[in-house]
Amino acid sequence: MPDTSAVTVLLVEDDEVIRRSVALALERYGYRVTTAADGFDGLERFRDDRPDLLLLDVMLPGLDGIGLCRRIRETSTAPILMMSARGDSLDVVSGLEAGADDYVVKPVDTAVLVARIRSLLRRATFPPARPGTGRGTGTPDRLVFGDLAIDPAALEVYRDGEEVALAPTELRLLLEFAEHPGIVLDRQTLLRNVWDYGWDGDSRVVDLCVQRLRKKIGADRVETVRGFGYKLRR
Repeated sequence: MPDTSAVTVLLVEDDEVIRRSVALALERYGYRVTTAADGFDGLERFRDDRPDLLLLDVMLPGLDGIGLCRRIRETSTAPILMMSARGDSLDVVSGLEAGADDYVVKPVDTAVLVARIRSLLRRATFPPARPGTGRGTGTPDRLVFGDLAIDPAALEVYRDGEEVALAPTELRLLLEFAEHPGIVLDRQTLLRNVWDYGWDGDSRVVDLCVQRLRKKIGADRVETVRGFGYKLRR
């Protein structure tokens, strides 16, 4: 089992039974877990503790999970995993639009939850970049697509000379597109290569992340190919 003793998870869940059982399960896997029972307490603990990953329930008293996710995203790119009791489409979409990286439906199997957490943490820790693998213009260290410049080694993105702040999942998605410019990538390929899913995941996480990415790098930079997937325009 990988060493998780240095990883802190903030769990925000108002149901005491679920909060205790999830915290105990994660601690058995070696994670350090701090908890909060409502959104405002969760926001305060986030600001004090700066956890490595956040696990947020959607339905919270005071400040709900969607609002909490938005507040956290104002200052942090830490991985966020949302929990929804029903798997309701509106809950899922709202959480992903607010900046969450992924979601699980309660009750969730511990093994599945831990697998999702490990996947999020791997995505937040980038492997060594492979400069020059994309075929955009520019120098080998920097890939240029119109007004967009990507430095794979420094993990930096610029638009019109201004640095663009991307969350880890958004950056991994952009790097995946940049390695295959002009090539259509289907959603299952993106789920496998970007989200690190070893199983079929919900394609909505791809669609919503593409939407967030477009807002930051330009709506026309990532093109939708209906019925197939997405591609980065040269």
